[in-house]
Amino acid sequence: MRKQEQGPVGTGYVSLLMPLVALMLLEIPTAMAQADDDTKFSLSIGVFLTDRNSRTRVDGTAGMDGTEVDLEGDLGLNRSDSVFRIDGYYRFNKKHRLDFSVFDLSRSASKVIQKDIEWNDTLFPIDTTIDSDFDLAIYKIAYTWSFMRRDKGYFGLTAGLYIADFGTQLEAEAIGSLESSGFTAPLPVIGLRGQYDFTEKLSFRASGELFALEYEEYSGSLYDIYAGLDYQFFKHVAIGIGINAVKLNIGVSKDKFNGDIDWRYDGGMVFFKFNF
Repeated sequence: MRKQEQGPVGTGYVSLLMPLVALMLLEIPTAMAQADDDTKFSLSIGVFLTDRNSRTRVDGTAGMDGTEVDLEGDLGLNRSDSVFRIDGYYRFNKKHRLDFSVFDLSRSASKVIQKDIEWNDTLFPIDTTIDSDFDLAIYKIAYTWSFMRRDKGYFGLTAGLYIADFGTQLEAEAIGSLESSGFTAPLPVIGLRGQYDFTEKLSFRASGELFALEYEEYSGSLYDIYAGLDYQFFKHVAIGIGINAVKLNIGVSKDKFNGDIDWRYDGGMVFFKFNF
C-alpha cells in the first residue's frame, strides 16, 4: 500500500478559521456571566453547504496500484451540495461533556469517462459510461474536559472518534462490470475546543481535532476545524452560522478496500440550536 503525502488542510476557509481561534484564546480570561452554564443538553439542527474535492485509488488483490480517480472530475460527482446535519453535546457537569455530530455526504453520478480507470483489478476503458455511487456517512463523538473556565467562556481538551462509513460502487453495463467496496474507519482524534461569550446572547465557538498516525489498517492524517457564532434570541433557542473545514488523507489496508483516499470537504453551516 502506498501512503499518501500529507497536503494542506482544506482551502481558504482554514485561513479564516485560524485567526478566529487565536482570537478566542486571547480573549477567554475576562469577566461576565457565561450564558450556557446551566445547559445540560444542546442540540443543533441545520444545513451544511459543502464544497468537496475527492481523490480515491483502489488497488488490486495482486498488489498492483489502481488508478487515482478524481471523483468529481473523472466520475462527475457533484462538487457542491447541501446536506442535513445534527450536532450537540451532553454536559455531565461544568468541566466534563460529550460532543457528537452526524451527517451524510453520499453522492451518485453517471458519466462517460475520459481515461482508462483501473479499479480493484477491473479495467474500465476510456469512453465507457460508468454509473457510480459513493456513500459516506460521518459520525463524530468526543469527550471534552474544560480545564480552563472563565466568566466569559471556557477552553478544553477533547478526545474521541471520527467515524467515516464509506462505500463505493462502480458499474459499467456496456462491459458487464460491477465493482463495490467499502470500509468503516473509526479514527481516534485529539484536539481543543472552546467558547467565548461576547454578550449574554452572542457567543463564538471553535474547535480543532486531528489524527496523524498509524492505527490498525489506517495510516495518514485527518484535520477537522470548526468556528461559528451563536445568537440566543429565546431562552432555549439560538440561531447560528459556522464554517467547517476537513482534510482526510489516509491509506487503507482492508479485505474490502485496499488503497488511498484523499478527501476534502468544507463549507458553511446554518442551524438552530436548542438548549435544555
